[in-house]
Amino acid sequence: MEMRIDISELKDEGSDLIKELANFLEEKTGVEVKKETNEIIVKGEEESVSKKYLRVLLKKFLHKNELRESFRVIGGKENTLTVKEKKIEEEE
Repeated sequence: MEMRIDISELKDEGSDLIKELANFLEEKTGVEVKKETNEIIVKGEEESVSKKYLRVLLKKFLHKNELRESFRVIGGKENTLTVKEKKIEEEE
């Protein structure tokens, strides 16, 4: 099974953060994690890593790096999660 995580908006925070995220996911899931330009691909045996579990790990990572206020994790297509920047409403 292959899960894709769209990090196109998160990569503006720096490449070190993306490496750290890939290492974090690999450490927590114990499966192969590949980095590509705008996404991270998590490859596991059958259902070894669920979409729900990956979402929880992404939220933990964002919280640990104090990015939870700026980014959110949303589900995309069947095997895709997206890390999107939160739209901050300007106060009048």
